[in-house]
Amino acid sequence: EHEEEILRGIKTQKGNPSSSGRHRIEVAKLLELKAQLGGDDGKQTFVLKTAKGTRDYNPKQMAIREKVFNTIVSCFKRHGAETIDTPVFELKETLTGKYGEDSKLIYDLKDQGGELLSLRYDLTVPFARYLAMNKITNIKRYHIAKVYRRDNPAMTRGRYREFYQCDFDIAGQYDPMIPDAECLKIVYEILSELDLGDFHIKVNDRRILDGMFAVCGVPDEKFRTICSTVDKLDKMLWEDVKNEMVKEKGLTEEAADQIGEYVSMQGGMDLAERLLHDPKLSQSKQACAGLTDMKQLFSYLQLFQITDKVVFDLSLARGLDYYTGVIYEAVLCQTLQAPTPAPAEQNGAVSGEEGGVSVGSVAGGGRYDGLVGMFDPKGRKVPCVGVSIGIERIFSIMEQKAELSAEKVRTTETQVLVASAQKNLLEERLRLTAELWNAGIKAELLYKKNPKLLTQLQHCEETGIPLVAILGEQELKDGVVKVRNVATREEVRKASQSKHELNITLLKTMCFMMLHE
Repeated sequence: EHEEEILRGIKTQKGNPSSSGRHRIEVAKLLELKAQLGGDDGKQTFVLKTAKGTRDYNPKQMAIREKVFNTIVSCFKRHGAETIDTPVFELKETLTGKYGEDSKLIYDLKDQGGELLSLRYDLTVPFARYLAMNKITNIKRYHIAKVYRRDNPAMTRGRYREFYQCDFDIAGQYDPMIPDAECLKIVYEILSELDLGDFHIKVNDRRILDGMFAVCGVPDEKFRTICSTVDKLDKMLWEDVKNEMVKEKGLTEEAADQIGEYVSMQGGMDLAERLLHDPKLSQSKQACAGLTDMKQLFSYLQLFQITDKVVFDLSLARGLDYYTGVIYEAVLCQTLQAPTPAPAEQNGAVSGEEGGVSVGSVAGGGRYDGLVGMFDPKGRKVPCVGVSIGIERIFSIMEQKAELSAEKVRTTETQVLVASAQKNLLEERLRLTAELWNAGIKAELLYKKNPKLLTQLQHCEETGIPLVAILGEQELKDGVVKVRNVATREEVRKASQSKHELNITLLKTMCFMMLHE
């Protein structure tokens, strides 16, 4: 009906020169309606794309991803962690007021006439809610799940609106800095094992930051908003950060300059010692407590033999409101060249900074002793410290390395293909394949009654299957199984006196060949 109305309007105004612009607009509307309703054949047309800030993962990408996950999970388990899961959405009030200026990035779900809900922004706040709700005071847990942020995605840099987080947290009342040091050790182990290149881990303490703000003349009510601005120093020049502090957030230029002197400082235990005697900073009890703990932390890191990668950096702020003590962030020291993404993968990418994969932070975390108490009716606190591994950013680098490397990525784990050399051997192939599956061996066959032997061998080469078990009429007659190493073309023939023995012989042969490839 709407379409007919537009057409009638065009006919009525035909011949009127002033209406030509309106005609074009109406025609455009008609074309848009046509696209929505479907083509000339009446079929509805769809725009085949993923939502902004999301992506699909093909089998090759998933194989790389699974390898990364396995490395991370094995590290978490090596350190004695157990795992939990929580819902993908939480009550809106659970997430409100926990993320500072980043709260605007939370996805609120449409009100369905019931509870007001939001998609989880991270895994830390749901973890704190879980502890308070279940009255848990001690746990070492890891959690790997998707989170959601209404961010401006830069997808070739590993920034998305839907992405995985891999979190490790220690909750409980323990002596200072021991769990904190273990979290840093975990980051060190994971980044070293993944072989991503050179990296360093920046550490600071929220108490040192707050003490610094106080002695520099920042009003109490501006601590968090100034902290969010300092957190941008890894992306912006100091002049731009200072400009935001003074012009947008109302800080005096003198206070901003004093902050600038401190945030340029980097070092180790020696810097903590020096700042304990700093005329200004030593006046803050809060800062002194943080600096004393920082010295203790570095002494434990020396015992863990990881101080070569850890730097005490006063510019590190981490903008989230819930941190109360030590904070840390791991950064890679190199940039990889990014391949041009396919049009379907450019969805939501930000231009201008996509020349290389400069992924920035690949892990971060800290101590948040007050978060659980926010959810407890009696305000009982459960001290917590944790780390989140930036799996998407790490995956971006691993994907680039795979693209640049000549090494083929296997997307299946099949160990042996059961093949036939002649026709009419489907039943025998099915029977042997079933025996292999029952023995726990990863096997497959082509879904053709009479496949050519060359086709079967080509399938092995294309998919990386290392072995092929070849059945032929003569082999069956002689009670022999022939196993070929696809790469070297070496063959082994073994005789047997029963089907069971045939299977055992095959298994032993396979193991021998796989070990000596």
